[in-house]
Amino acid sequence: MDPYAALRYKEFRIFLGVRFAMVFAWSMQFIVIEWQVYSMTKDPLSLGIIGLMEVIPAVSTALFAGHVVDQKEKRNLLVKCILGFSFISLGLFLLSLPAIEERTATTKLLYGIYFLVFLGGIVRAFIGPTIFSLIALIVPKKIYPNAATWSSTTWQLATVLGPALAGFSISWIGVHWSMCLILGFSLVALLNLFRIARKPILNPKIGEPVLQSLKEGIRFVFNSKAIFGALTLDMVAVLFGGAVALLPVFAQDILKVGSEGFGMLRAAPAVGAALMMMASTRFPLHKFAGRKLLWAVFGFGISIIVFGLSTSFWISVVALFASGALDGISMVIRQTILQLKTPDHMRGRVASVNSMFVGSSNELGAFESGLTAKWMGTVTAVVFGGTMTLLTVGLTAIISPSFRNLDLRKDVEAHEAEEAIK
Repeated sequence: MDPYAALRYKEFRIFLGVRFAMVFAWSMQFIVIEWQVYSMTKDPLSLGIIGLMEVIPAVSTALFAGHVVDQKEKRNLLVKCILGFSFISLGLFLLSLPAIEERTATTKLLYGIYFLVFLGGIVRAFIGPTIFSLIALIVPKKIYPNAATWSSTTWQLATVLGPALAGFSISWIGVHWSMCLILGFSLVALLNLFRIARKPILNPKIGEPVLQSLKEGIRFVFNSKAIFGALTLDMVAVLFGGAVALLPVFAQDILKVGSEGFGMLRAAPAVGAALMMMASTRFPLHKFAGRKLLWAVFGFGISIIVFGLSTSFWISVVALFASGALDGISMVIRQTILQLKTPDHMRGRVASVNSMFVGSSNELGAFESGLTAKWMGTVTAVVFGGTMTLLTVGLTAIISPSFRNLDLRKDVEAHEAEEAIK
């Protein structure tokens, strides 16, 4: 397969630019918030609360968001999502004004930050399913795997540069002007999005009752062993392997490397993931996808344990790099499964379930890490999470032989034949 197949479509290239700017801004914003909150409180539980404040609205509105995405035009819906994020960024920028910080109690500032993070969770519930659905309207089905790989790679590149710039910008220009940069990137994404044409709505059941629509989406996911298995495995791994949420603690109190070192630690997993995803454009992962996914998540768990036990900055960086590379494999395989196995008219709902299983588990994982760090200690909490990930992989391999033997080559060939007929 041509490794640049999806990039030959102009709108897809524009889409990647929009996604890069948006994810860059979002990941940078999360890092700046983490640093600001921990600097204010010196309490690891406060980092977990950030994740909890985002995951509550993201999970509670996800299914409804999927229904809306399947009913609405995707380009304009994404415009509204980015506008919502921009207003949240503006609020964080204003809250970080030195004059406001000096006159406002720490508790009130924290409540303001948590409230804006909560609103961001609502926006995120819509943005994931919208992006997933829009990809399928920009490129033909036969190159879905290639498009999914490039989209995931762009996401990872943004999460490499976003945290890295966040760490340095906090040191160079402070939290306030870092928030201003974030707002600028979100506006760049918004302006470029208008270069993509509006897309048709492929759902034949426009106006379908909400409850009936939601039931159909949930039923489809749970009846698909490939989709349900991939989501469940990744959800549990991310939930218990959420060591990244505790990086401010490691950077400030254990490794003692400051904001620059924090930026490097935060970027290391994304660097590994981005490099692995770029490699996967030349070496597709759909052959023996089930086994590759299981081994990737197993290796991820090992990397998290090594990171938790390390007292060396560079060993920690390497361990996080490896965890990202293995997580990159997992992400590409999962996205390929979703793109190949999901009908066009159900993409919003399936993507919303995916966000509940996997996307929201990042924030639940952050809360779990913060809570267990409070109870067990930071190092013990990270090692515990990695161990639970290993146990999850072993259990999945034993109880689900059909998932272990999953191979996507026939699905790829079927889509290629369908496009050839057209």
